[in-house]
Amino acid sequence: MEVILAEHAGFCFGVKRAVEQVYEQVSRGGPIYTYGPIIHNEEVVKDLERKGVQVIETEEQLRELTEGTVVIRSHGVSRKICEMIEAQGLACVDATCPFVKRIHNIVETESKAGKKIVIIGNAGHPEVEGIMGWSAVHADVVESLEEAQNYAFGQGQEMCIVSQTTFNYNKFQDMVEIFMRKGYNVYVVNTICNATEVRQTAARKIAAQVDVMIVIGGKHSSNTRKLYEICMQECANTYFIQTLDDLHLDLPKSVRLVGITAGASTPNNIIEEVQNYVRVNF
Repeated sequence: MEVILAEHAGFCFGVKRAVEQVYEQVSRGGPIYTYGPIIHNEEVVKDLERKGVQVIETEEQLRELTEGTVVIRSHGVSRKICEMIEAQGLACVDATCPFVKRIHNIVETESKAGKKIVIIGNAGHPEVEGIMGWSAVHADVVESLEEAQNYAFGQGQEMCIVSQTTFNYNKFQDMVEIFMRKGYNVYVVNTICNATEVRQTAARKIAAQVDVMIVIGGKHSSNTRKLYEICMQECANTYFIQTLDDLHLDLPKSVRLVGITAGASTPNNIIEEVQNYVRVNF
């Protein structure tokens, strides 16, 4: 049996940068908090918790802090949260992915210029909620082709469309086309991270040629979930796991090729562990 590992899998630049910044703060000591899990990977979050890093999830918890360092997660937060951290005199380490930060700047600028902001992404996702918090006007989130088709907006009014960095690229293009066909005055900025596009393309290519596909990543990871959906379209025998403990394969002898990919929040040691296990045991 041959195992093929996607060329682009595991930590992306923004995630690697964020995780390193937290560990750097750990080495310096003092109370350390992250606003939300630093990344969507439970194994990484658990390791940081063992080192004393606490996760706060709400504004109420943030208000109770009187000292320490707050690390802003890779997904980013709203302007309001940034202002609260500053107002309370807490040290702040902004680990927002630079690609997400770019969206914040675009949304802030275009909304102040009077444009309606439409975010193509997953409603309720922390990155999307953070982006919404930088708009000077109410921003709408559109998640599906059906929602795009049913979206109503005044003719002649200006609209700025951005995307969640980990959104499916092809789906984003399809949704933009729907808005364009409606005749809206649209300014589109493709803010999908290039690493996301490359990762999705590589995963699709491998899934189309293997007998079994394994996708590794956190269960709350948006980009990993999209990798799983893409792979499922190409390979019916696709498995979504967080760690090796979740891998329960009973492969027939007819299986010759197994593909492996991983989300942007998956550490290399987990990828290697799964890859080695499959090669040795099957």
